[in-house]
Amino acid sequence: MAKFTKKFEMYKTLQANTANIYADARKAADEIGIPAELRGKFGLTGAISGCPGPLNKKIRSAMDKGATEVIPLAKLVDEIRCMVKDVYGDEYDAAPISTCEAGIWVTFDVLFSPPMQGRGDNYQARYIIPYEKHLHHHGGYGRPFPGRFKDIIADRGSTAGELGFYGKRQNNLSMYIAPLVGADYSVHGIKYHPTFQLTKVDPEASAKKIKTIAERQASMLTGITSLAYDTPGYGYGVKDNDGVPVLQKRLAEIAKDFDVPYVMDNAWGVPFVGHDISKSGADVIIYSMDKASESPTSGLIIGKEEYMVPIRRALGMHGDRYGTTASYGKAAYVGFDPGKEAMLGMIAALKELKDNPDDLKKPVDDMYKIVKEEFDQINPKIKKGLIISKSYNSRAVEVNYENTWSGNELGFPIFSIEDMYAGSQLMQTGAAQMGVIPTVAYDGNILISPGLGTTDDDGQIIESNFRYAVKAQVKLMEIIAKYSGYID
Repeated sequence: MAKFTKKFEMYKTLQANTANIYADARKAADEIGIPAELRGKFGLTGAISGCPGPLNKKIRSAMDKGATEVIPLAKLVDEIRCMVKDVYGDEYDAAPISTCEAGIWVTFDVLFSPPMQGRGDNYQARYIIPYEKHLHHHGGYGRPFPGRFKDIIADRGSTAGELGFYGKRQNNLSMYIAPLVGADYSVHGIKYHPTFQLTKVDPEASAKKIKTIAERQASMLTGITSLAYDTPGYGYGVKDNDGVPVLQKRLAEIAKDFDVPYVMDNAWGVPFVGHDISKSGADVIIYSMDKASESPTSGLIIGKEEYMVPIRRALGMHGDRYGTTASYGKAAYVGFDPGKEAMLGMIAALKELKDNPDDLKKPVDDMYKIVKEEFDQINPKIKKGLIISKSYNSRAVEVNYENTWSGNELGFPIFSIEDMYAGSQLMQTGAAQMGVIPTVAYDGNILISPGLGTTDDDGQIIESNFRYAVKAQVKLMEIIAKYSGYID
């Protein structure tokens, strides 16, 4: 293929060659030898919202046993609370919820948005968010500020409009989007949009910038939020001696200085084994328990008691009006009730994370070994620009390739998140052609995790299945690189 000097021309050519890329991908799958009975039933992601992973036997057993028993749901909530307090300390509390997104909604509405009662007009509230990946989640609840970001969420994940993503916007709440120092937000993709390339983020300089923003917004500042991830591709590769990303610790310090809560979105993370809220200094952290934790579909909010009281009240879990220590009632957000079966599975998953952490870490170590081995075989030009890292928090291996763009020539194609939702992310749609369920791959980042046809009934890696999927990913990258002109 021709060597391009302009990005959009390269992406235009990739779009024109989509059918050829798909044909080559299908041929490659045959050459790799992916068994027919495996195709369409395995992938490099553990679980996504639209395709949860199979539950292992310990989780299923706990749910089956509890399903035949009469159990007050407040008792299950308290069991979750006790485990959280055992790990993080009695000054922390917890609330189960239906999904991570529901947890974000309740937390932001309770802690960030202005009150709706009382005489006079509502005041304007504002939270600060780093300009980072997954902005359509924790950044979807306020009107973007400054104005240049008003269309930053274009088509991500939902049709636009009042009942789509714009419908998440909360009462008189705006969000200040703070670009990170050292980040690269250049435009990429077939659906040509800004991307988030964050391996070179300077945490100290970024924190200093965000503190200046907080000073300017102090009169309306009600909170700070960020992801709780800990890998270079998400901008959190620089860590302190405790293994906590420096930028997250600095954001916690800024929040404390301004007496506002720091809320972390850890959708693809695990309690106990992963991010330690007691070390980072965050006030509230929210999990999607059906992703890395291998729980049934559910979410979990953990935070300091001061902030958990109103959150638990909003969920009807903080006690009855006649004065009790626990309840399971019809409060403001009863629609986010996680239900009995979800909590039974969540409790079983939390017990495994608390009591058998090595069983949850081993698949990460096994994945990392296989990924390193297989990507060692990729075209040397691509290999040179890779950063491969593992995370026990996300129970994932991250393959970042943004450094392929470090020279004067165009690098390996970077697809935007808009591509992912538009179906023009060839790293995902091409994988589907090979019989591999696509993983989270955009912004020059590939997140690989266990659970979708790659683990056994005990949650451990089935090497043959996992290796087939990684081989497919490697081969697909070489195919796309050829059509982009990056390699011959």
